[in-house]
This record gives sequence, structure tokens and C-alpha cells, in this order.
Amino acid sequence: MGFLSNIPVVVATLLLLAVVVILLIYAISKNMRLREELMAQREELEREKDEQLKAVEARQRELEVNAKEQMIQFRNQVENETKETRSELQKQKQRLDQREDNLDRKKEEFERKEQSLADRTANLDKREADLEQAECRHQEELQRIAGLSREEARAQLLEEVEKDIAQEVSLLIRRKEQQAREEAARHASRVVANAIQNCAVEHTTESTVSVVALPTDEMKGRIIGREGRNIRSFEQLTGVDLIVDDTPEAVVLSGFDPIKREVARMALDRLVSDGRIHPARIEEMVVKAQAEMDERIREAGEKATFEAGVSGLHPELIRLLGRLQFRTSYGQNVLKHSIEVSLLAGRMAGEIGARTEIARRAGLLHDIGKAVDADQEGTHAQLGAEIAIDRGEKPAIVHAIQAHHDDVEIESVEAALVQSADAISASRPGARRETLEKYVKRLEALEEIARNFDGVEKVYAIQAGREIRVTVKPERIDDLAAHRLAKGMAERIQGEVDYPGQIRVTIIRETRAVEYAR
Repeated sequence: MGFLSNIPVVVATLLLLAVVVILLIYAISKNMRLREELMAQREELEREKDEQLKAVEARQRELEVNAKEQMIQFRNQVENETKETRSELQKQKQRLDQREDNLDRKKEEFERKEQSLADRTANLDKREADLEQAECRHQEELQRIAGLSREEARAQLLEEVEKDIAQEVSLLIRRKEQQAREEAARHASRVVANAIQNCAVEHTTESTVSVVALPTDEMKGRIIGREGRNIRSFEQLTGVDLIVDDTPEAVVLSGFDPIKREVARMALDRLVSDGRIHPARIEEMVVKAQAEMDERIREAGEKATFEAGVSGLHPELIRLLGRLQFRTSYGQNVLKHSIEVSLLAGRMAGEIGARTEIARRAGLLHDIGKAVDADQEGTHAQLGAEIAIDRGEKPAIVHAIQAHHDDVEIESVEAALVQSADAISASRPGARRETLEKYVKRLEALEEIARNFDGVEKVYAIQAGREIRVTVKPERIDDLAAHRLAKGMAERIQGEVDYPGQIRVTIIRETRAVEYAR
């Protein structure tokens, strides 16, 4: 009973021991698993460490190989550059050695030449001394033979040499001047011909009278009016003489002012057309004609600027240009002449590369002073320059206006072109007309000027006064003096005679040797 009573205790103890044993076994097995895991991780770490070490060693070996290759390449490059530098230095040394040799040879050659020159100099000095002694003896002998001193012989020799040189200089001057004239004439002829071909302008002439046609002769009595009051009123209002003569179906208006004469003609035409002629109606028609004339003048000025290709002119300059339509010079219409000068100057400026706009503008305005010269004192060139200054024109334009008749010295190419164009327009055939009396007087004046020069034998004015031919005495005028004589005559003619265009002076020096065979 006692044993049986202890069985549960034993069983419990055995169970407890069994549990403890199981826990111990579990703990031991778990510890072993942990140890195995640790061992596995350690082995894994060891493998990774070995792999990294191997990789590092491989990278190190690779870097060492690359470094060795780069070092070998750098060494080869340095060696190549060193070889090239050494070769270049060797070549430079060779060149320097060669130059040094050349310098040595040149130095030796120079020393030889210097020695030779010194020897020649010594010989020349000796020969010069001998020549001086010989010259002295020669001069003494010449003085003894000729009976002249050294100064007298020198003066005689210089005189002969001066004559020879003067003759040669005269021939050279004449030859060069002839060449220059021929070349300038060819070029100028081409330029002028091209300009004239493109600038043909119609020239009209105006007289001092205007004829007004009447429908019937009965109209003359109405124009005269009671006791001539209509004529007196008309002449007083217009400033123009109204001439009623025996001319059938016409009356004549006479006056030197072409603008007033045109106003009178317009007014009289209207009066004749209207039929009502009395002082009040005359005054009304004259006022209307003056207003219409002002408009015509403005339109004429604008048309002229358009034809000449000039723009930007002051309105007052345009009005003055329009007035030139009713102004003539030697029968040449001044406005048409101004347009032609403008076109000619512009064309010539274009041919030689000068300022075309300046030349055209100055050519159009060069005679603007003639629009006011009847009312103001002074030459038309001076008056025109003052007008241009007052209207704000450029100094180049003002200078060309002043210089186109040599009132001032020409200082620009454009001024010279305007002067040349003015002479061309005025002198070409058909542009101007003058009376026979003036023509004869000009020829007589030209011949008289030429006769007043010393050594002149005969004088002929030919080609309508465009040329003067002068025959001189050959024993008194040599070639050089003939050239000076022609220049002097040209300058005097230019200063004393008023003429259109240019006048050529030709000096003829003729020597004749005559013998008779008997």
C-alpha cells in the first residue's frame, strides 16, 4: 500500500524528468542549429571576403598593367619628341654653321671689294688731280687763244646753254600741251556729245512786241475809246504801249518787260472776246490776267524743276524760275536755257563721277538772278547767289552760281561743269541770235587786241569770231615767245571781250628762205 501510494509521485517525477529531458534536448538541438547557422554565415562571410580580396587583387593587377602600359607609351612619346627636338636642333645648328660660313665668305668678299674700292678711289683722286691740272692748263691756253677771261667765257657758255635749253623747253612744253589738249579734247568731246544727245531742249525766242489779232477793224475804234481814254487806261494799268496802226485786223503791244507784255496780251484778248471795253472793264481784265499770269509762272517753275529732275526747291525759287520763261538773252529763252544747262551739267557730272544732284541743281539755278536784275543793282550772278543764300541753298550751289561767269574763282568740279554747260548751251548753233552790228564790233575788237601785241604782222578773225589767227614776224618772235604771245592774247580777250562760248588763238610763225638760180 505504501508503494502504491508513491506511484503517482514517481510518475509525476518521471514526467517532470521527461519534460526536463525534452526541454534540454530541444535546447541542445536549437543551440546546435544556431551554431550550424552561425557556422554557415561565417563560412559565407569568409567566401565573400575571399571573393572581394580576389576582386581587389585582380583590380590591382589590372591597374598595375594599365600603369605600366601608360608609362611605356609616355616613355616612347618622350623619346620620340626628344629625338625630333634633337634632330631639329641638329638641323638648326647646321643652318647656323652654313650661315656663318656664308657670312665669313661675304665678309672676305666685302673686304676685297673695299680694298679694290680704296685702290680705285686713290686712282680717281690721282686722275682728278691730273685732270684739274690739265684743265687749268687748258683754260689758260683757251684764255690765251680766245683772249677771254674765265668769267667771260663762262657767261658766254651759259648764254648759249640757256638758249639751247629754252628751245628744248619750248618744244617740250608745246608737245606736252598738244598731247594734253588732244587727250582732253577727245574725252571732253565724248562727254559733251553724250550729254547733248540726251539733253536736246527746245529754244524759243521772244521779241519786244506782241501782236493781238482782232475780229474786225471796227474793234480798233472800241479799243481806242472816246478821245483815247481806253488806250490811256490800258497803258496806265499794264505799263505796255498799245499801238493801233494801219495793220489790218491787228494791234501791237510794245514793251521791254515780257511779263507785263504777256499780261497785257491776255487782258486785251479777253476784252476783245467780251466786246465790252471801258476803263472799269479794262481794270477788271488786267487784274484777272495778272492773277492768271502768277499761276502760269508758278506752273512754269514747277514744270522746269520736273524736267530738270530737281526737287525740294523753295517756293520763291520756283516762282523766280517761272519768271525766266518770259526772259530772253540774245534771243534765247532763259528758262529753257537753264533747264538745258541743268541737264548738260548733270549728264557730264555722271560721266566723270562728280556730284550729279549738285550739278543739276546749280545748273537750273545759275541764271536765277536774271529774274530780278531789272529791279536790283548788280550782276545776275551776284544777285542769284544772294537769292540762293536767302532761300537756304547749300554753299556748293551758291558757289557754282557765283562762279559761272568767273565773278569768283572756281573751286569745285561741279562749278566748272555748270560753267561749261552754260557755254555749250549759249554757243551751240541756233541757240542765240545777235545783231550784225554787235557781231562786226566783236570781230573788230578781237583783231584790234591782237594787233596791239609787239611782233604781230597780220591778224584774221575767222569762223564767225571763234578763232583768231595771228601771223608774227619770225625774226622777232621765237617759238617760246609765240607760246607766251598766244597765252597773253587769250587772257586779254577773256578779260576785255564779251562773247559766247570760247575763242581759239592760233599763232603762226613762218620762216622762208628764198634764193634764185641765175
